Amino acid sequence: MAQGKKGAFYYTLEEFSKYWERIDVVCPKVHQTSNPEPLTKIFGNVFIHSSCCPLIFQPFFIYKKGKEIFKEQKFNLFTVHSYPPFYNDLGGLWLYKSIGKPYVSEVHHITGYPRAGSFKEKIYRFLTLKLIKFFTNKAKAVRVVNQKQVPEFLLGSGLKMDKIKYIPSAYIDLEIFKPENAEKKYDLVFSGRLTKNKGIMLLLKTISNIKKQMPNIKIIIIGSGPLENRIKNYIKQSQLEDNIELSGWLPNMEDLAKIYNRSKILVMPSFNEGGPRVCLEAMACKTSIITTKVGIMPDIIQDGENGLFIDWSAKDIAEKIMLLLKDENLRSKIAENGYHTAQQFERKKMIKNYAETYQNLLYSSGV
Repeated sequence: MAQGKKGAFYYTLEEFSKYWERIDVVCPKVHQTSNPEPLTKIFGNVFIHSSCCPLIFQPFFIYKKGKEIFKEQKFNLFTVHSYPPFYNDLGGLWLYKSIGKPYVSEVHHITGYPRAGSFKEKIYRFLTLKLIKFFTNKAKAVRVVNQKQVPEFLLGSGLKMDKIKYIPSAYIDLEIFKPENAEKKYDLVFSGRLTKNKGIMLLLKTISNIKKQMPNIKIIIIGSGPLENRIKNYIKQSQLEDNIELSGWLPNMEDLAKIYNRSKILVMPSFNEGGPRVCLEAMACKTSIITTKVGIMPDIIQDGENGLFIDWSAKDIAEKIMLLLKDENLRSKIAENGYHTAQQFERKKMIKNYAETYQNLLYSSGV
């Protein structure tokens, strides 16, 4: 967002900012972009504070900048986006000890859980298991965005259930993500950052296998990330240029909704997630989904009714894809049921719940 991109957090703040006098966002150093200066203010009352130092100094920046903001604004509540290697958590803990104001730790997903996409994620999963109780001990509450996966991990790490608050983060703009009578140009769509934990390389292997039986299969991959060059090389080496289209990062939600509506199936082979929000966006467009059991998916998906579950194998993913592509009645049923499931995550209603839950925490703290 500080780079000027209108991603999910930008649109969340657009609505969330209506419930507060002022919001300050403290974030890491902005990497080089086409914009000469990082974005510093949006929506009139949201202020963005980007560090000028390398990430390893982020705890110090959070502590220092947080104290400066508190001295000027006397804010009543702050939140900490918690994830390893716990730069935010450490800075937030120092800030709490300095100003004594209540804070909420937000655990959107557990890195490496339920499955690790790399050795690094395995280490992070272990560190989270051992350290999350320490870093959230002083928090007023611990926010989770799904009902089963993250809470079960946190309980296993020693947290008490009464400290965990479920507040969904799937804010779907149903005025944008809605069905359109569009020709289906793509058999499959993938949407997400091009990173190991999204399972993108597993999906490419799957497409390579499916092509042997369905030579004309067509998939569009939406997103950008560190695996972009590796993906391009794989596509070239596997001779998939006619099957796979790379759209890159899309600048707005309208473009994303158009592609969902032009696709038969969204495939999400992710190893670990908080949402994934993209599944709900696609469902709202009456696009069938195939997904691993990550994040909020086990909470809302009934296998074979409003989605299909897959495991982390190219064979299983290929079988489910071909099943849905060949069975139009099943695909239509899943799309219709998925559409109705997505309606409960209407953006304004969900963000109102988010804001009011935090306001109630303030009242219960006597602030």
